[in-house]
Amino acid sequence: VMASHSDSLVVVFGATAGAHGAKLGSDERELILLVWQVVDLHSKKVGTLHKSLVKADNLDLSDRCREVSGLTPEGLGKAEPLDQVLQQFSQLVSSDLKVLGRSNYTLCSDGQLLIRQVLHPETSKKNFLLSDCFYSFYDLRKEFHTCYPSSAAVKDQSIKTMAEYLGLGTDETGEDFGMWQVKTMVAIIFSMLSESCSHVFTEPEIVKYKYETGPCSKPETVDSETVVRARGLPWQSSDQDIARFFKGLNIAKGGVALCLNAQGRRNGEALVQFVSSEQRDLALERHKHHMGSRYIEVYKATGEEFLKIAGGTSNEVAQFLSKENQVIIRMRGLPFTATQEDVLRFLGPECPVTGGKEGLLFVKYPDGRPTGDAFVLLSCEEYAQNALKRHKEILGKRYIELFRSTAAEVQQVLNRYMSTPLIPTLPTPIIPVIPPPYTIATGSIRDCVRLRGLPYTAGIDDILEFMGDATGDIKPHGVHMVINQQGRPSGDAFIQMKSADKAFMVAQKCHKKMMKDRYVEVFQCSGEEMNFVLMGGTLNRSGLSPPPCLSPPAYAAFQAAAVIPAEAVLYQSQALLPATRIPQASAAAPPTVNYYPAQAAQLYMNYTAYYPSPPVSPTTVGYLAAPSGAVAAAAATATHAPILPQPGALVRMQGLPYNTGMKEILSFVQGYQYAPDDYNGLIQLSDQARSVLQVPKEWVCL
Repeated sequence: VMASHSDSLVVVFGATAGAHGAKLGSDERELILLVWQVVDLHSKKVGTLHKSLVKADNLDLSDRCREVSGLTPEGLGKAEPLDQVLQQFSQLVSSDLKVLGRSNYTLCSDGQLLIRQVLHPETSKKNFLLSDCFYSFYDLRKEFHTCYPSSAAVKDQSIKTMAEYLGLGTDETGEDFGMWQVKTMVAIIFSMLSESCSHVFTEPEIVKYKYETGPCSKPETVDSETVVRARGLPWQSSDQDIARFFKGLNIAKGGVALCLNAQGRRNGEALVQFVSSEQRDLALERHKHHMGSRYIEVYKATGEEFLKIAGGTSNEVAQFLSKENQVIIRMRGLPFTATQEDVLRFLGPECPVTGGKEGLLFVKYPDGRPTGDAFVLLSCEEYAQNALKRHKEILGKRYIELFRSTAAEVQQVLNRYMSTPLIPTLPTPIIPVIPPPYTIATGSIRDCVRLRGLPYTAGIDDILEFMGDATGDIKPHGVHMVINQQGRPSGDAFIQMKSADKAFMVAQKCHKKMMKDRYVEVFQCSGEEMNFVLMGGTLNRSGLSPPPCLSPPAYAAFQAAAVIPAEAVLYQSQALLPATRIPQASAAAPPTVNYYPAQAAQLYMNYTAYYPSPPVSPTTVGYLAAPSGAVAAAAATATHAPILPQPGALVRMQGLPYNTGMKEILSFVQGYQYAPDDYNGLIQLSDQARSVLQVPKEWVCL
């Protein structure tokens, strides 16, 4: 039984098989020692001093643990496991309270770590519940600083420094490890209760029982000192799974935002907002802790990043999410003709939707067309489990995917579909003619480096600062920042160096060097490999994969250098990336050096976002809305490649399977294409490409 003003304190101290002191719990090591004693705050009497060893699953003790505690694996092997020790703890505390004539109590520990970073995470992983008393405790360091404001700051306190401030004995050599700590903590409490101080324990630290869901609005302000980014999450992780990973720490209401990739799928990252900077700092100590068999990276993030993902402006979404403490299920792949009644029938009576039709939210494009996504509110975990059993069942002629979701994911999916696409909002062309395209040199010489994992806010000046002295070895126009299909930074950049040796030195020196709290991977590569990645291919440890828009038989025909679409130069660079700051002049990098390619500053992109699939001329971007006058002028002046007739010469196909090849596309559009003889004069092809395309009496895809 807990009370706001407890009659007694239970002073607790613990140790793990690994780190001690300020790093307690940061290495995920298990609890091996628990020492406690009951203190009557009124009579100033104490109960029996108890010490229990705990048998850990892994008895491999660190050298520091052996040295400080004097414990051995042999001694711990005879101890009880943690769940039984905690049962004994509750029984012995109750017994001591009866002897003292008291009924309620609150824990008191040396700092936050034992309760928040050891007991709660470990019991969560071992799947048993802590008793209510572990969700409320006093932090002796904070209470001491409140009682003695002239003492050291809370973060610099320890049992020994507090004892020294009060003039208490600090010789612990004659006591068993843990016993001296508890006895000294009790003596400190008695000093605080003396007539000169008369300290009152009134405001305990609270550990939240569970994570509370809720909506987040873009106009809100989120303190950047309270947000972290978690990376490496299993793709099916829910907000509750992430809250469990941070068990013991207080996440703000609606403070888990799962990040989605360009296809609207989870990318293994989440932004998490905590109630205070102190809780955020404790969360950072869980860097590379495990969720199942995966370790999770935890980094600092900003409030702006959190609001960008979780913030919403739609009143419809706010109304949908106003029903709190509901389980949210995401449905994906719905037929475009599906109605609310169809979805309710699909879910059935085993999982009734909260509020009926009011508990359904269909995701639509700005023009009202359905996207095939919907969100459903269910009132309890049992209904959610029943709904998830229908994963990949058929509705109409389509199978439906069902996943756990979050309020932040609802906001993010709605924001993604309701925001106006990048291409239609490009500004009006400002140059009436098309200049020659800028070509990136190719070759097998490994004189380039790839930077992977850049902060999304990084600009050219950040890259130059990151590379340090090596900046002077960059070729003119040699920095290529890659943006994704949404026109946003992808976290990748390619840099052309003056020689292969220079590229090798940069890769050795800068690999996993930090940039804005993120480590950046730096790999040496060739111009040819750089081109393939810019055109949409992949480059990783397993080798080079061709761009997904090229089918394997035709791939060899298009290994020419990547060319920036000439029409793209007509648009201001700010349409694709925010302007970067001008790099500072230095001896290594004279101010006359241009790092971005001429006329196409900040226009480097994953070209599959804008290129029609071959065999269309790679200089043609038919769905960029250029005025007919500009196109006509371009056709009259450009000699490097003819422009296809406008309008209607090109169509854009979205939603293709990733393994689609040219043959599948030809089959799909059979009967609607130009014949080979009709387009020979429109597109200039190599002989090898033409041999692939010209099938007798067949239609050919543009």
